[in-house]
Amino acid sequence: MSRQLLDQEQFEKTLNSLLQRQSTLEQRASALAGDPSTTGTVKPARTPAAMPPAEKPVRVSPISDTVIFVAPADREAGPQSRELPMGGTRIAERAAAGGVNGMLARISLSLDKVEQKQAATLTDLEERIDTRARRIHSVLSDLGVDLGRASAHGATGGPFVPVKPPQSGASAFERQLYRIHVARAQIDRYSRTLLAVPVRKPVIGEVDMSSPLGMRMDPFLKGPAIHTGIDLRGDAGDPVRVTANGKVTVASWQGGYGKMVEVDHGNGFSTRYGHMSEIDVKVGDQVRIGQTIGKVGSTGRSTGPHLHYETRINDEAVDPQRFLRAGIRLGNI
Repeated sequence: MSRQLLDQEQFEKTLNSLLQRQSTLEQRASALAGDPSTTGTVKPARTPAAMPPAEKPVRVSPISDTVIFVAPADREAGPQSRELPMGGTRIAERAAAGGVNGMLARISLSLDKVEQKQAATLTDLEERIDTRARRIHSVLSDLGVDLGRASAHGATGGPFVPVKPPQSGASAFERQLYRIHVARAQIDRYSRTLLAVPVRKPVIGEVDMSSPLGMRMDPFLKGPAIHTGIDLRGDAGDPVRVTANGKVTVASWQGGYGKMVEVDHGNGFSTRYGHMSEIDVKVGDQVRIGQTIGKVGSTGRSTGPHLHYETRINDEAVDPQRFLRAGIRLGNI
């Protein structure tokens, strides 16, 4: 009789441990389910009273995770390289057996697989976010953006409420989730800064450049002169689009530029769009990426329809091709 009591006590202890572990995994699945890069669905945890007879093996509620990326080598070892929990081999042996012990062993193995899959999803998600953050940071740095001082258009504010990092006893899952949240906040800051950096194309379709920035022979006087932007071929009437968010500071005839629009993007960046046949904005307008601000033309000192496009930092002309190449590096970010 005492042996039966001991067996029953051991069974309940093991079962409660498995149910507690399943509950923890379901909580983690909920955290992953709220992430746009992952999915997760779980069913309510079973209670001991709801357990089926021993001859019908129990299946743990599935947790679906989407694994997208390769785990970084410099992070904690990926689940593919981790061993099962202590005693995993013995559990696997018992899983092949029948009865109550076999049922519990199968549950334990199923939870092992769920835990490993969750760990893989989180590790790969962290690598994806880190890679994205590094790419944007690299592009902004190469363009001379001081990320310590840069600000984006739009009012923000609120009381400072610091985020507490995980305590020393926190699980690897909690520490990794915290790192992902920090990286996400950094990406959000970089992305808002990037909205005001002119890395997009001012014309539709492929960029067809007829004259680069720098010294050239003036098309009218036939002597050496400095070209402060790039000339982009286009047909009269083609839309001209602003390449970053900003505020229109000039929208009028400007000597050799002809009909010209200048946009201040903040952080020292500005762009100029010259020789237009038509101006569709006015001084003081707030413009957003891709908005049409005028049409290609041949006004001012121009030999034919094209767009004269300039990028400036602190009112000094810099090569727009640097920014266009940066836009290619960023891709769809």
